[in-house]
Amino acid sequence: MKDETSTSSGFHAPLWKHREFRAGLRDFGAVAPGLTAWGIMTGVAIVKSGMDTTAVLLMSTIVFAGSSQLAALPLIANGAPMWVVIATSFCVNLRFIVFSMHLRPYVMHHPLWRRLLNGYAMADLGYVLLVRRHPHVPTDAAGMAAVDAYWAGVGTAGWVSWTGATLIGVALGNNVPLAWGLGFAGILSLIGVTVSLISTRLRIVSAAVATGAAIVAFALPFKLNILVAIVAAVATCLVLEKSRDAPDRASPA
Repeated sequence: MKDETSTSSGFHAPLWKHREFRAGLRDFGAVAPGLTAWGIMTGVAIVKSGMDTTAVLLMSTIVFAGSSQLAALPLIANGAPMWVVIATSFCVNLRFIVFSMHLRPYVMHHPLWRRLLNGYAMADLGYVLLVRRHPHVPTDAAGMAAVDAYWAGVGTAGWVSWTGATLIGVALGNNVPLAWGLGFAGILSLIGVTVSLISTRLRIVSAAVATGAAIVAFALPFKLNILVAIVAAVATCLVLEKSRDAPDRASPA
């Protein structure tokens, strides 16, 4: 019998009717205040970067990547070469390679367009919440539908929270001085995300490597020490993951 939640084309019944969609909205709502403060600060920073109105609105509504936005904005404002802006944004988001490797088994039953949409909607907090609620890849249709619905819930809540907060920051613009503490609130929210992510020995090592690399390379221009820290941490994780999996591959079946 064909499963009621999907067809052979990969189409699923409306996800917002699933209880896991509501669970995703609820769980994300608990962490949304910190993200909101960060988003408002990002919107203010976008305006203060000197970008024109069209570019500001496009970045606020399309670019769902707060850390790369904030990394790119000072470079744009200081007239950094475009390759530096692109390389910095790319490297800031390298962490999503690790996320994608982990989440790949959850979505490989979907067509490409659906995987791309899921990838766009998945941010740091959504990743943390998803793997916490669904730590194991489902093997049955009901489990897959539950993961899809929860993913849609946290993705929707995350995008609405971030985009709405960023647009509020854009609207406030130069009328809100950064000295009011929005930047500090944003830092606190990122610290909360970071602490929630550091849940394994490998993540502790990667955080230590990134911290050390950022300090050592602090003197680099255009805040390139952030890029160095990300590259060092990702490279360390990939090497350690490979070395950890090597014995398993070498063992006899």
